Amino acid sequence: MTSLADINSQIQKHDEQIAQLRKQAEELRNKERGAVIEEVRQKIAEYGLSAADLKLSTRAAVGKRSAGTSPAKAAAKYRGPNGENWSGGRGRKPRWVTEALAAGKSLSEFEI
Repeated sequence: MTSLADINSQIQKHDEQIAQLRKQAEELRNKERGAVIEEVRQKIAEYGLSAADLKLSTRAAVGKRSAGTSPAKAAAKYRGPNGENWSGGRGRKPRWVTEALAAGKSLSEFEI
């Protein structure tokens, strides 16, 4: 009969093997990565492909918005007394909203 200690020992040994195999896989991936990148670059040059052709954006590649682009605006949910719009999103409320709330009004009065 196998004891709990024996089973835990086997689990630990297998966990160590798994960690070693994952490390080996990551090392192989890193070695192959350079060759794959070079192959892709050659194909891009050979066929004259652009990021747009591949449906890639510079935002996805860099993780930032490129200069001159702004995030999509949320649809307005509220309209102020002078025609101001507010989406009701996170962050600071517009002055007209805070003033209206301080005056005892409700947001529902300004819903579009």
